[in-house]
Amino acid sequence: MSALTSSHGTRDILKKVRTIEIKTRRLISETMLGAYHSAFKGQGIDFEEVREYMPGDDVRSIDWNVTAKMDKPFIKRYREERELSIVLAVDLSASNSFGSTDQSKRELSAELAAVLAFSATRNNDKVGLLLFTDTVEKYVPPNKGRQHVLRVIRDILFYEPKQRGTDIVGALGYLNRLQKRKAVVFLLSDFITEESLAWIRPSTSTKGDLMKSLTLTNQRHDLICVDISDPRETELPNVGVVTLEDAETGELVEIDTGNRKLRQLYTYQNQKRVERIIHGFRQAGVDRIAITTDQPYINSLRSFFQKREHRR
Repeated sequence: MSALTSSHGTRDILKKVRTIEIKTRRLISETMLGAYHSAFKGQGIDFEEVREYMPGDDVRSIDWNVTAKMDKPFIKRYREERELSIVLAVDLSASNSFGSTDQSKRELSAELAAVLAFSATRNNDKVGLLLFTDTVEKYVPPNKGRQHVLRVIRDILFYEPKQRGTDIVGALGYLNRLQKRKAVVFLLSDFITEESLAWIRPSTSTKGDLMKSLTLTNQRHDLICVDISDPRETELPNVGVVTLEDAETGELVEIDTGNRKLRQLYTYQNQKRVERIIHGFRQAGVDRIAITTDQPYINSLRSFFQKREHRR
């Protein structure tokens, strides 16, 4: 590659990253930031002091040992640990390069990650990144600052994965071993995996138990699954005979989309897959944000944050 070509490519990358920064910063309103802050209040508390009980204090905070020694009631006070670590675990498998609208699922993942990352940064939280396919491709430890966030966005958009498949179990296992401190983990994926198909066909061999892995990760961290889809994955258009390729395996199959029963079967099977995935998320106790490439995502994010705030 010549220096001129390389320079041109770098300019294109920076322009794309800057475009996403401008777009997402405009979307992050004060309402959005407030909802984010309330949804992810400090993940822990630090002991601050013991002081004498005052009318109106919560009696559940009484320190009975000190009270017994001093012969009058004292309470324990705690300080909320505000700083959070946000980890964006992003699926870069080949199926995420697909998009039947103006942007692919991967490009949409980058925008979503930008909104989350800039929201975190403006709340003085750290942001980390885990890129994975059927192996862990890259890990960026949580850190602060605009330049760090821009690097995260650039990696999601332009990192060239070495593999094509998907192993969510392996990625979460890696994260659980490496991220010792509790974090808020956003898992961005289309969840079109060997493991998710096993929820429909239990006899299918898998690389691990996805639901068990989701449950374990949610026990160690605060796991949120961002389920990214494209309308063509749930509904097949009538365009005659076409050859389809499995993006992750390369397998080719020729189908007649003019066959109404075939289109209905395609829709039914994908609906069942999504239903099973949603059921699996519920069993694992993890939250799900459903995002599709043909609909604005900001309302879904804001709604999710507000629901979390009401649950606290």
